[in-house]
Amino acid sequence: MIDLHTHTTASDGRCTPAELVARARHAGVTVLSVTDHDTVAGCDVARASCADAQIEFVAGIEITAVRDEADVHVLGYFIDPESAPLRAFLAAQRKQRVERIRRMIERLRALGISLDAEAILQPAIANPNTAVGRPWIARALVAAGHVATTSEAFDLWLARERPAFVPREGAAPADVIARIHDAGGIASIAHPGLIGRDAWIPEFVAVGLDAIEVYHTNHDEAATAHYRVMAERLNLAVTGGSDYHADESHGALRPGSTSLPRSEYERLRRSPAIKNQELRIKNAYMGSTNS
Repeated sequence: MIDLHTHTTASDGRCTPAELVARARHAGVTVLSVTDHDTVAGCDVARASCADAQIEFVAGIEITAVRDEADVHVLGYFIDPESAPLRAFLAAQRKQRVERIRRMIERLRALGISLDAEAILQPAIANPNTAVGRPWIARALVAAGHVATTSEAFDLWLARERPAFVPREGAAPADVIARIHDAGGIASIAHPGLIGRDAWIPEFVAVGLDAIEVYHTNHDEAATAHYRVMAERLNLAVTGGSDYHADESHGALRPGSTSLPRSEYERLRRSPAIKNQELRIKNAYMGSTNS
């Protein structure tokens, strides 16, 4: 099984990177990518844990872009987690996340629901490499007894057009795609069936989009077939994964429950972007040994 879409406690997942890898190994995953939102903080531990578990690790990320006030999630694969420009860009993204969560908590307070903002944000304040998201508020609402599940929290308060929702501020998709390329990676649109903006995808291809997430937990057979045809028509590579968060109200129940076919993964590995990155790494290594 090949799962290229998972999350850890570095963003809105509920497993630490080591716990995620342990669950992936138990589920039979052979290739794993950690794609936390706007952070690469989980990559080092996940890479080491994958090595111990004999799982092939792919350094990844899921960056939230914004177009017309709609979130466009862009997955990045085979990135260099140590890229200084990427890290600086992600730090700005995470700062905007904190400000947005504070505004949403204020809206809830105005609606008669008081939550402790500092307690909710504490992990992100203690470690600025951690990316806060709406699920953190949802879990606080469950813990305080305001709702029964995180799904209910989104349905009543936190989803778009609900009372506490605050639109996101962020970079344009073209900028995000460029940032992923600058870090040596491949850019793929995440779960396009959830975005519901198919007309935008050719425009993203024009600015460098490399792939599309065809296989996803929330894509049924019809959606999977639809996006597979779109990928072929636009000459895009294909990605896929479970979007595992270890949250019963969010995504898959286990890592690997949605798997990318091996043939599609090998196509990703043959991408010119990956070959260029491997060449840069080799040249950097040779330069360091010759100095």
